Amino acid sequence: MAADTLVDIRNLEFAYGARQILTGISMTMKRGQVVAIMGGSGCGKTTLLKLISGTLRPSSGEVVVNGEAVHLMDTDGLARHRRKLGVLFQFGALFTDLSVFDNVAFPLREHTDLPEELIRDLVLLKLHSVGLRGAHALMPHQLSGGMARRVALARSIALDPALVLFDEPFTGLDPISLTVTGNLIRRLTDTLGMTSVVVTHDVAESLKIVDEVYFIADGRIAAHGTPAEVRDTRDAFVHQFIYGEEDGPMRFHFPGGSMDADFGLGGARA
Repeated sequence: MAADTLVDIRNLEFAYGARQILTGISMTMKRGQVVAIMGGSGCGKTTLLKLISGTLRPSSGEVVVNGEAVHLMDTDGLARHRRKLGVLFQFGALFTDLSVFDNVAFPLREHTDLPEELIRDLVLLKLHSVGLRGAHALMPHQLSGGMARRVALARSIALDPALVLFDEPFTGLDPISLTVTGNLIRRLTDTLGMTSVVVTHDVAESLKIVDEVYFIADGRIAAHGTPAEVRDTRDAFVHQFIYGEEDGPMRFHFPGGSMDADFGLGGARA
């Protein structure tokens, strides 16, 4: 693995029972990059994040993060791996009974022995980096959707992770909050030197901030490239997704058999 590579995924396969989700997935993500993973609903994007975090184990293949094989880790190894990992869940997932300050302080208190004075300084620093130092005393119900997402972002970088996973970070945001959140992901990635992996459906915002894009279709990588390359692609799936076209290889209707067979209505009719 190259020295500048943080995440190396090789020939990854994953299935839920008999249902194959991912087939032959290979990806390389470098330090300091913002990488987008796109594709239709149910194509396996969030499953891929769970495989990187070690929440799920692949049927076969390898997931290597910072030179360590995540797919081979025991319980203690996974705990160490996740302490170096930041995660921004869809809609933020803040603790509703904790203040903004205590939400960001939570991972520091849980995973370090730092004194409260230092935790205070670190929390305020992280909140300042997302423009919310002045909101430290607020409760989650007092925040707008965009503010809550920024607090969750501050919490995800509290331990200065090398890798941050973003699961649909733009969902439900107004245009201004969406732009602010996208710019924050780019700026914090550059400032902290971390790698950001963004699962998203938001093509326009993502292509402004990412270094590379992977498109997944039918459990496989359909296309991969820079924003400029994917905008100019002739691949039918990628073109349909980027430009939101109704007609193309991505089907709207779920495939199925005969309705008569499904409902036991075979045979001749009068």
